[in-house]
Amino acid sequence: MTRTQSPESRDADVRVAVSTVIFSVRRDAHDEPVLTLPLVRRTRDPFDGRWALPGGWLDAAEGLDAAASRTLAETTGLTPSYLEQLYAFGAVDRSPTRVVSIVYWALLRSDEVDAQVAAHARQGDAPENVEWFDATDLPTLAFDHNDIVEYTLWRLRNKVGYSRIAHGLLPDEFTLADLREVTESILGKRLDPANFRRQVDTSDTLIPTDRFRTGSHRPARLYRYNRDVELADRGPLPSRH
Repeated sequence: MTRTQSPESRDADVRVAVSTVIFSVRRDAHDEPVLTLPLVRRTRDPFDGRWALPGGWLDAAEGLDAAASRTLAETTGLTPSYLEQLYAFGAVDRSPTRVVSIVYWALLRSDEVDAQVAAHARQGDAPENVEWFDATDLPTLAFDHNDIVEYTLWRLRNKVGYSRIAHGLLPDEFTLADLREVTESILGKRLDPANFRRQVDTSDTLIPTDRFRTGSHRPARLYRYNRDVELADRGPLPSRH
């Protein structure tokens, strides 16, 4: 006869972790915009020395959103402008011990990254073992983190065409060229400027301002996002879950 474990013993074998994929569009050595993410080098087994997503264990008295914010701050020193729960990864063989990871994704503007990193450097509490990588050209990561990044990229690319998700990577006011640049970085391909403008003009996500950016080229109108349109549709879910 097969003996069935009690609920208490089954629960004791499973731990819950929180991981975050945080994206930012940053300039490379050739001044080209690249969709990037920070990784943390592990300093213990399993996968000692391998890069991994920022994360940590869920405390018993802590909500999931709070855990995502806390573990991201502890491992990278970053506070994102946008944070959303993405998916639960719980394959039995994803870790040497039984671990279910609640994965979040986050967005942060490049200038906010620089400002937050500089603030930690001044205070002398900058997290160690953190580096930024091209999101589409990653090394072999710890656990199933390559699969997690691939899935998160797929979700991001699906959202960028119909939501104002790119706003998390842009300042409050921006040109259409800025928006196209961020969208191209997310999609990993060039877009026709004229077609892109037509698509934007027919959407309800952007509001033109009466301000322009001037420079070496002709003035470019500044736009802002319609804040009545959410970055992501959470449906009936409250902000706490």
